[in-house]
Amino acid sequence: MLLPYGLRNDDQESATTTSDGSAISRGVSVSSDTATDSGLSGKVTLSGQAPKNKVINMAADPVCSKLHSEPLTTEEVVVGPEGALANVIVYVSEGAGNRTVATPKEPEVIEQKGCRYQPRVVALQVGQKMRVVNSDATTHNIHPIPANNREWNESQAPGVPPIETSFGREEIAIPVKCNIHPWMKGYIAVLNHPYFAITSKDGGFVLKDLPPGNYMITAWHERLGTLNQKVVIVPKEMKKVEFTFKPQGVS
Repeated sequence: MLLPYGLRNDDQESATTTSDGSAISRGVSVSSDTATDSGLSGKVTLSGQAPKNKVINMAADPVCSKLHSEPLTTEEVVVGPEGALANVIVYVSEGAGNRTVATPKEPEVIEQKGCRYQPRVVALQVGQKMRVVNSDATTHNIHPIPANNREWNESQAPGVPPIETSFGREEIAIPVKCNIHPWMKGYIAVLNHPYFAITSKDGGFVLKDLPPGNYMITAWHERLGTLNQKVVIVPKEMKKVEFTFKPQGVS
């Protein structure tokens, strides 16, 4: 479900962190002067056999390896029932214009938990705070590697206060890695408007309060690339849009 201000599908009312990192969402109100009855909704799926994720070897850090009774795999491609594709950033890439929009007051949160970034993919607005939390009993570090923003790299020991930062320019998406634990990877999308979200395991999205107009809608996935669709939104219309990715190498 695609929600304004980067909400995830799982919960529109409160901020939630799950143990598998599948659902972090945050309730955000839309001001009455920008709310409309138009928007779009749909689903992102993968057609064909999903690429296999690699098994993670956490033996280099005993604290990490003891947290999991069975080996984990990377989450490059997370597919649910009927090919539903998670961790896809769906957003307005053209047509948002220069509308003045408020920066959300609530920060987007990345939790280092179970020696993974949870969630793996986050999205926020330019200038919105991002908070990084270490919930593990081992030292982590977060190292965004942007092309259009300032690069930084900061370690975070257990029990220390969260790291807070923000990004000043739009960029989709910034790779993130941990220099201590090489299997820890993620992505941060920074947009200059509120019309975006990240699909959960059901692959669904809804974009509310999108003013009538002509738009390019883009679906971005870290491994499968991008898909684009042009849409025309008319007053009081909720348009249906579907994106279908194919495994790499399949035409």
